[in-house]
Amino acid sequence: MRIATTIFLTDGTITPVRLARELEQRGFAGLYLPEHTHIPVGRETPYPAGGELPAEYGRTLDPFVALGQAAAVTERLELGTGVTLVAQHDPIDLAKKAATLDHLSGGRFTLGVGLGWNVEEAADHGVHWPTRRSLVRGRMALMRALWAEEPTAYEGEFGSVRASHAYPKPVRKPRGPVSGPRTLIGGTAGPKLFDQIAQDADGWLPIGGRGLADSLPRLRTAWEQAGRDPEQLHVVPYAVVPDPGKLAYYTDLGISEVVLQLPPAEEAEVLRALDAYAAYL
Repeated sequence: MRIATTIFLTDGTITPVRLARELEQRGFAGLYLPEHTHIPVGRETPYPAGGELPAEYGRTLDPFVALGQAAAVTERLELGTGVTLVAQHDPIDLAKKAATLDHLSGGRFTLGVGLGWNVEEAADHGVHWPTRRSLVRGRMALMRALWAEEPTAYEGEFGSVRASHAYPKPVRKPRGPVSGPRTLIGGTAGPKLFDQIAQDADGWLPIGGRGLADSLPRLRTAWEQAGRDPEQLHVVPYAVVPDPGKLAYYTDLGISEVVLQLPPAEEAEVLRALDAYAAYL
Protein backbone atom coordinates (compact mmCIF):
# COMPACT_ATOMS: atom_id res chain seq x y z
CA MET A 1 0.00 0.00 0.00
CA ARG A 2 1.41 3.37 -1.07
CA ILE A 3 0.76 5.97 1.63
CA ALA A 4 0.41 9.59 0.51
CA THR A 5 -0.82 12.57 2.52
CA THR A 6 -2.98 15.65 2.18
CA ILE A 7 -3.11 18.83 4.23
CA PHE A 8 -4.65 22.27 4.15
CA LEU A 9 -1.43 24.26 3.91
CA THR A 10 -2.03 27.86 4.99
CA ASP A 11 -0.12 30.96 6.01
CA GLY A 12 -0.05 29.55 9.56
CA THR A 13 0.96 25.91 9.01
CA ILE A 14 4.14 23.98 8.33
CA THR A 15 5.68 25.18 5.06
CA PRO A 16 5.55 23.23 1.79
CA VAL A 17 9.34 22.89 1.71
CA ARG A 18 9.64 21.55 5.26
CA LEU A 19 6.73 19.14 4.83
CA ALA A 20 7.89 17.83 1.44
CA ARG A 21 11.37 17.10 2.74
CA GLU A 22 10.00 15.30 5.80
CA LEU A 23 7.62 13.21 3.69
CA GLU A 24 10.32 12.07 1.29
CA GLN A 25 12.84 11.33 4.03
CA ARG A 26 10.28 9.22 5.91
CA GLY A 27 9.22 7.24 2.84
CA PHE A 28 5.73 8.62 2.19
CA ALA A 29 4.59 8.33 -1.41
CA GLY A 30 3.08 11.73 -2.09
CA LEU A 31 1.62 15.09 -1.13
CA TYR A 32 -1.79 16.28 -2.35
CA LEU A 33 -3.06 19.82 -1.75
CA PRO A 34 -6.62 21.19 -1.91
CA GLU A 35 -7.73 24.43 -3.54
CA HIS A 36 -10.01 27.30 -2.60
CA THR A 37 -9.34 30.71 -4.08
CA HIS A 38 -11.51 32.49 -1.49
CA ILE A 39 -14.50 31.88 0.77
CA PRO A 40 -17.21 34.55 0.50
CA VAL A 41 -18.31 35.74 3.94
CA GLY A 42 -21.94 35.76 2.82
CA ARG A 43 -21.83 32.08 1.91
CA GLU A 44 -25.16 30.24 2.03
CA THR A 45 -23.88 26.89 0.79
CA PRO A 46 -23.63 24.46 3.74
CA TYR A 47 -20.31 22.84 4.53
CA PRO A 48 -20.61 19.27 3.14
CA ALA A 49 -19.19 17.68 6.30
CA GLY A 50 -21.69 19.54 8.50
CA GLY A 51 -21.22 22.22 11.13
CA GLU A 52 -19.12 25.34 10.73
CA LEU A 53 -16.67 25.64 7.88
CA PRO A 54 -13.13 25.26 9.28
CA ALA A 55 -11.06 28.43 9.12
CA GLU A 56 -8.34 26.84 6.98
CA TYR A 57 -10.66 26.79 3.95
CA GLY A 58 -10.28 30.55 3.64
CA ARG A 59 -6.50 30.50 4.15
CA THR A 60 -5.26 27.82 1.73
CA LEU A 61 -2.07 28.38 -0.21
CA ASP A 62 -2.28 28.18 -3.98
CA PRO A 63 -1.64 24.47 -4.62
CA PHE A 64 0.41 24.90 -7.79
CA VAL A 65 2.79 27.39 -6.20
CA ALA A 66 3.13 25.26 -3.06
CA LEU A 67 3.64 22.05 -5.04
CA GLY A 68 6.26 23.80 -7.15
CA GLN A 69 8.22 24.46 -3.96
CA ALA A 70 7.77 20.84 -2.92
CA ALA A 71 8.96 19.60 -6.31
CA ALA A 72 12.12 21.70 -6.09
CA VAL A 73 13.31 20.08 -2.84
CA THR A 74 12.38 16.44 -3.54
CA GLU A 75 13.25 13.79 -6.11
CA ARG A 76 10.75 10.95 -5.57
CA LEU A 77 7.75 12.44 -3.77
CA GLU A 78 4.65 12.46 -5.96
CA LEU A 79 2.67 15.69 -6.06
CA GLY A 80 -1.03 16.19 -6.61
CA THR A 81 -4.02 18.46 -6.27
CA GLY A 82 -6.92 17.25 -4.19
CA VAL A 83 -8.70 18.78 -5.95
CA THR A 84 -8.31 21.45 -8.63
CA LEU A 85 -11.58 23.31 -9.13
CA VAL A 86 -11.32 23.27 -12.91
CA ALA A 87 -14.48 25.32 -13.44
CA GLN A 88 -12.81 28.24 -11.65
CA HIS A 89 -9.78 28.34 -13.98
CA ASP A 90 -9.03 29.62 -17.44
CA PRO A 91 -8.30 26.27 -19.13
CA ILE A 92 -5.44 27.57 -21.29
CA ASP A 93 -3.69 28.90 -18.20
CA LEU A 94 -4.43 25.75 -16.20
CA ALA A 95 -3.08 23.52 -18.98
CA LYS A 96 0.18 25.46 -18.87
CA LYS A 97 0.45 25.27 -15.06
CA ALA A 98 -0.23 21.54 -14.93
CA ALA A 99 2.16 20.72 -17.77
CA THR A 100 4.90 22.92 -16.28
CA LEU A 101 4.64 21.31 -12.85
CA ASP A 102 4.60 17.84 -14.39
CA HIS A 103 7.62 18.65 -16.57
CA LEU A 104 9.69 20.23 -13.80
CA SER A 105 8.94 17.39 -11.39
CA GLY A 106 9.84 14.69 -13.90
CA GLY A 107 6.29 13.39 -14.31
CA ARG A 108 5.42 13.28 -10.61
CA PHE A 109 2.23 15.36 -10.86
CA THR A 110 -1.34 14.07 -10.45
CA LEU A 111 -4.16 16.41 -11.44
CA GLY A 112 -7.07 15.86 -9.09
CA VAL A 113 -10.24 17.26 -10.68
CA GLY A 114 -13.30 18.37 -8.73
CA LEU A 115 -16.64 19.99 -9.47
CA GLY A 116 -16.64 21.97 -6.23
CA TRP A 117 -19.29 22.48 -3.58
CA ASN A 118 -19.20 26.20 -2.72
CA VAL A 119 -21.76 27.88 -4.97
CA GLU A 120 -20.78 31.41 -3.94
CA GLU A 121 -17.07 30.86 -4.55
CA ALA A 122 -17.78 29.43 -8.00
CA ALA A 123 -20.22 32.25 -8.84
CA ASP A 124 -17.47 34.83 -8.29
CA HIS A 125 -15.55 33.00 -11.03
CA GLY A 126 -18.54 33.30 -13.37
CA VAL A 127 -19.62 29.66 -13.00
CA HIS A 128 -23.29 28.88 -13.67
CA TRP A 129 -23.79 26.10 -11.13
CA PRO A 130 -26.17 23.76 -13.04
CA THR A 131 -23.73 23.54 -15.97
CA ARG A 132 -20.53 23.02 -14.00
CA ARG A 133 -20.15 19.31 -14.87
CA SER A 134 -20.36 20.03 -18.60
CA LEU A 135 -18.10 23.05 -18.11
CA VAL A 136 -15.41 20.93 -16.44
CA ARG A 137 -15.58 18.27 -19.14
CA GLY A 138 -15.27 20.91 -21.85
CA ARG A 139 -12.32 22.57 -20.17
CA MET A 140 -10.55 19.24 -19.74
CA ALA A 141 -11.06 18.53 -23.45
CA LEU A 142 -9.58 21.92 -24.33
CA MET A 143 -6.59 21.22 -22.09
CA ARG A 144 -6.01 17.87 -23.79
CA ALA A 145 -5.90 19.68 -27.14
CA LEU A 146 -3.07 21.87 -25.82
CA TRP A 147 -1.26 18.82 -24.42
CA ALA A 148 -1.43 16.97 -27.77
CA GLU A 149 1.88 16.25 -29.50
CA GLU A 150 0.79 18.07 -32.67
CA PRO A 151 -1.00 21.45 -32.76
CA THR A 152 -4.66 20.61 -32.23
CA ALA A 153 -7.67 22.90 -32.31
CA TYR A 154 -10.65 22.53 -30.01
CA GLU A 155 -14.07 24.15 -30.19
CA GLY A 156 -16.75 23.46 -27.63
CA GLU A 157 -19.77 24.93 -25.91
CA PHE A 158 -17.69 26.47 -23.14
CA GLY A 159 -14.54 27.52 -24.94
CA SER A 160 -12.19 27.05 -27.84
CA VAL A 161 -8.52 27.22 -28.72
CA ARG A 162 -6.74 27.46 -32.05
CA ALA A 163 -4.22 24.82 -33.09
CA SER A 164 -1.22 26.04 -31.13
CA HIS A 165 2.38 25.46 -30.12
CA ALA A 166 2.07 24.77 -26.38
CA TYR A 167 5.06 23.49 -24.45
CA PRO A 168 6.17 21.91 -22.20
CA LYS A 169 4.13 18.76 -22.70
CA PRO A 170 3.15 16.53 -19.77
CA VAL A 171 5.48 13.58 -19.28
CA ARG A 172 2.89 10.80 -19.55
CA LYS A 173 1.95 9.55 -22.98
CA PRO A 174 -1.72 9.28 -24.04
CA ARG A 175 -3.60 6.23 -22.70
CA GLY A 176 -6.93 5.52 -24.27
CA PRO A 177 -8.98 8.72 -24.45
CA VAL A 178 -6.85 10.43 -21.78
CA SER A 179 -3.69 12.48 -22.11
CA GLY A 180 -1.75 14.77 -19.82
CA PRO A 181 -0.65 14.13 -16.25
CA ARG A 182 -2.27 11.35 -14.25
CA THR A 183 -5.84 12.58 -13.77
CA LEU A 184 -8.15 11.51 -10.94
CA ILE A 185 -11.69 12.83 -10.58
CA GLY A 186 -13.26 13.35 -7.18
CA GLY A 187 -16.94 13.17 -6.41
CA THR A 188 -19.81 11.08 -5.10
CA ALA A 189 -20.40 7.67 -6.65
CA GLY A 190 -22.97 7.58 -9.43
CA PRO A 191 -23.47 6.88 -13.15
CA LYS A 192 -22.59 10.42 -14.29
CA LEU A 193 -19.37 10.48 -12.32
CA PHE A 194 -18.33 6.99 -13.39
CA ASP A 195 -18.99 7.81 -17.05
CA GLN A 196 -16.87 10.95 -16.69
CA ILE A 197 -14.04 8.97 -15.08
CA ALA A 198 -14.14 6.30 -17.79
CA GLN A 199 -14.03 8.91 -20.56
CA ASP A 200 -11.78 11.62 -19.12
CA ALA A 201 -9.50 10.28 -16.38
CA ASP A 202 -7.19 7.63 -15.01
CA GLY A 203 -9.35 6.97 -11.97
CA TRP A 204 -11.33 8.10 -8.96
CA LEU A 205 -10.41 10.11 -5.86
CA PRO A 206 -13.24 9.24 -3.41
CA ILE A 207 -13.20 11.36 -0.25
CA GLY A 208 -13.10 9.19 2.86
CA GLY A 209 -13.42 5.94 0.94
CA ARG A 210 -16.82 4.89 2.31
CA GLY A 211 -19.04 2.49 0.40
CA LEU A 212 -16.31 1.27 -1.93
CA ALA A 213 -17.37 -2.38 -1.78
CA ASP A 214 -20.64 -1.35 -3.45
CA SER A 215 -19.38 1.38 -5.79
CA LEU A 216 -16.17 -0.16 -7.12
CA PRO A 217 -17.91 -2.90 -9.18
CA ARG A 218 -20.09 -0.23 -10.81
CA LEU A 219 -17.09 1.92 -11.64
CA ARG A 220 -15.20 -1.07 -13.04
CA THR A 221 -18.18 -1.95 -15.25
CA ALA A 222 -18.34 1.60 -16.66
CA TRP A 223 -14.58 1.54 -17.17
CA GLU A 224 -14.60 -1.73 -19.12
CA GLN A 225 -17.65 -0.70 -21.16
CA ALA A 226 -15.62 2.33 -22.27
CA GLY A 227 -12.94 -0.05 -23.56
CA ARG A 228 -10.39 0.85 -20.89
CA ASP A 229 -7.80 -1.59 -19.56
CA PRO A 230 -8.99 -2.87 -16.14
CA GLU A 231 -5.39 -2.93 -14.90
CA GLN A 232 -5.06 0.80 -15.53
CA LEU A 233 -7.89 1.99 -13.26
CA HIS A 234 -6.62 3.97 -10.26
CA VAL A 235 -8.85 4.30 -7.20
CA VAL A 236 -7.26 6.40 -4.45
CA PRO A 237 -9.26 6.95 -1.23
CA TYR A 238 -8.62 10.53 -0.15
CA ALA A 239 -8.45 12.43 3.15
CA VAL A 240 -8.58 9.18 5.11
CA VAL A 241 -8.07 8.97 8.88
CA PRO A 242 -6.35 5.58 9.04
CA ASP A 243 -6.54 2.49 11.17
CA PRO A 244 -5.14 -0.99 10.40
CA GLY A 245 -8.55 -2.49 9.63
CA LYS A 246 -9.41 0.25 7.15
CA LEU A 247 -6.17 -0.13 5.21
CA ALA A 248 -6.54 -3.92 5.17
CA TYR A 249 -10.07 -3.45 3.79
CA TYR A 250 -8.74 -1.25 0.98
CA THR A 251 -6.09 -3.84 0.18
CA ASP A 252 -8.74 -6.55 -0.07
CA LEU A 253 -10.58 -4.36 -2.59
CA GLY A 254 -7.48 -4.16 -4.78
CA ILE A 255 -6.57 -0.60 -3.83
CA SER A 256 -2.85 0.12 -3.75
CA GLU A 257 -2.72 3.81 -2.81
CA VAL A 258 -4.39 5.87 -0.08
CA VAL A 259 -4.10 9.54 0.91
CA LEU A 260 -4.08 10.22 4.67
CA GLN A 261 -5.33 13.47 6.19
CA LEU A 262 -2.81 15.58 8.10
CA PRO A 263 -3.89 18.32 10.53
CA PRO A 264 -3.70 21.93 9.24
CA ALA A 265 -1.22 22.81 11.95
CA GLU A 266 2.19 24.15 12.77
CA GLU A 267 5.32 22.09 12.23
CA ALA A 268 5.49 20.25 15.56
CA GLU A 269 1.93 18.91 15.38
CA VAL A 270 2.26 17.84 11.75
CA LEU A 271 5.51 15.99 12.48
CA ARG A 272 3.84 14.16 15.36
CA ALA A 273 1.10 13.06 12.95
CA LEU A 274 3.74 11.82 10.51
CA ASP A 275 5.37 9.86 13.31
CA ALA A 276 2.03 8.19 14.03
CA TYR A 277 1.31 7.48 10.36
CA ALA A 278 4.78 5.97 9.85
CA ALA A 279 3.43 2.77 11.37
CA TYR A 280 1.42 2.23 8.17
CA LEU A 281 4.36 2.56 5.79
